[in-house]
Amino acid sequence: MTLPAPVSRRSFVVASVGAALALGVSSQAQAQAHVRGRGPFGRYGSPSARLDERTLYVHPGGLGDHTTVQAAVNAASGSGYTLVIAPGTYRETVSVSVARTEMTWVGASGEARDVVVVYDNAAGTPKPGGGTYGTTGSATTLVQADGFTARDLTFANDWLRAEHPGISGTQAVAIKVQGDRSAFVGCRFLGHQDTLYADSMALGTFARQYYRDCYVEGDVDFVFGRATAVYENCHLRTLIRDDLTGAPYGFVFAPSTAGANPRGYLVTGGRISSEAPDAYYKLARPWVPSSDTTARPMLTVRGTRMSAGIDAVEPYTNMSSGFPWQDQRFAEYRNTGPGAVVSVPENRPQLTSSEARSHTREAYLGDWTPWKGC
Repeated sequence: MTLPAPVSRRSFVVASVGAALALGVSSQAQAQAHVRGRGPFGRYGSPSARLDERTLYVHPGGLGDHTTVQAAVNAASGSGYTLVIAPGTYRETVSVSVARTEMTWVGASGEARDVVVVYDNAAGTPKPGGGTYGTTGSATTLVQADGFTARDLTFANDWLRAEHPGISGTQAVAIKVQGDRSAFVGCRFLGHQDTLYADSMALGTFARQYYRDCYVEGDVDFVFGRATAVYENCHLRTLIRDDLTGAPYGFVFAPSTAGANPRGYLVTGGRISSEAPDAYYKLARPWVPSSDTTARPMLTVRGTRMSAGIDAVEPYTNMSSGFPWQDQRFAEYRNTGPGAVVSVPENRPQLTSSEARSHTREAYLGDWTPWKGC
């Protein structure tokens, strides 16, 4: 799907993150900080009142240790660093290497809309040295380290199809997460195609990820990858597409779970809303990549409200005819809303109460309990 999408989506991204001033600092967050009687880092100290030696401060106007997130990541040369990020729009790509374990990013205002990491590469964007970025290379943020935690931040990719009609590689990742024990709380993930890439470092590595109270939006396969990932109390929103005249506009999930992995994606206690007309989105399609044709994508959605934007009659479809969704591991349990109505039972596999007991955050995440510390 390479035709143009509404240009207004970039305006929406910019407006929604509160990037009002030239430095990218939200006037609302700035006012809140003054009301609280604290500086741009709120309750998290400052360079002159550092919480500890492994806390670094990022501020786009120079009031912190660094003006960019990547500079702060580079300065965090070991394990266990915390980055306190002041309100602002950080237009850059950021990469957290495997060596920078147990890193935490905190949005200083406590409101994800105020602190935004955003860029606009797509898979088909030409690279300066030749070739194109590809899906992974399009990511605004890449996290490969284990033990990464983010709170109250927005991760975005505001590349738009409408501005690049000659580019066919329209995947544009906001964040790719590959590390084990990666947790995101109160975060927002904004994009169109391939917004949130929840993956692992290697085929035989079963990376665990936890997303709580997060917001994710997009259109095509906008939550995808092979990680073991739990999405708890999250809001997923499907977008309107003025470039298409008929359904489907896209797909919420595209898991690519390794066949040997007993746990894929678990969505629990959340909601799926839509800007699109009724039944214009599929809930999921299985991604069996050419690099792993033994993959058996796994998705369980339970206790989640689905709007009428989800096609209740045929919520699943194939990405490839050679790997039908019926052969994969898709299931639902006690969902609600017009998009969850079971009118054709064979199209909506349901768990029994007994089976549902093995599809919980505890079962998926094992000895890692991030919900207790977040």
